[in-house]
Amino acid sequence: MMLDLFAGIAVSDYSAALPWYVRFFGAEPSFLPNDIEAVWEVAEHRYVYIVQDPERAGHALVLSFVDDLDERVAAISERGIEPAKREDYGNGVTKVTYKDAEGNEIGFGGGPG
Repeated sequence: MMLDLFAGIAVSDYSAALPWYVRFFGAEPSFLPNDIEAVWEVAEHRYVYIVQDPERAGHALVLSFVDDLDERVAAISERGIEPAKREDYGNGVTKVTYKDAEGNEIGFGGGPG
């Protein structure tokens, strides 16, 4: 079964939010469907997008579980964005959460190597 997954993040001002997400993902969007939406392919057939929707802005919760958590966090830090929170669980799982200017949360989790 083929499946494409799109996780959306609503922002109040697309033009103001776009530079932060370009830095966060470390790349320009994979494609721009229209004037108020940008999409990044974060893995094959898996996408995160921002869309201007002021009524919904600031309430997103997006989490990806990755096998390169430390390297990913270091790369994002090199681009000038620091995590809002880091949680280390007793079972070896770590969750790192970032927040954009509107309070949308986008995070990464990783397990023991």
